[in-house]
Amino acid sequence: MTVRAFEEANADDFSGLLLALWWDAKGDWKQAHEIAQDVEGADGAWVHAYLHRKEGDTWNAGYWYRRAGRPEARGSLREEWEEIVTELLCRA
Repeated sequence: MTVRAFEEANADDFSGLLLALWWDAKGDWKQAHEIAQDVEGADGAWVHAYLHRKEGDTWNAGYWYRRAGRPEARGSLREEWEEIVTELLCRA
């Protein structure tokens, strides 16, 4: 599935972190965060970090990037979102 197809899909097509990122793409940061904060592991921490970076809470984002074992993102939010979605879709 491509990133574009992901954005055009329905919420019922996803669960977990992909659902969180789908909600984020639809402009519902709160729903995305509620889902992401309940997912354990490095991927959950990465999505959580991205969401706090988007929120503008760089300190909290930094904490979650460290938990994810990833460097803090420096590119655009869109670039990071696409990177996460692509990686998670490849594993699905």
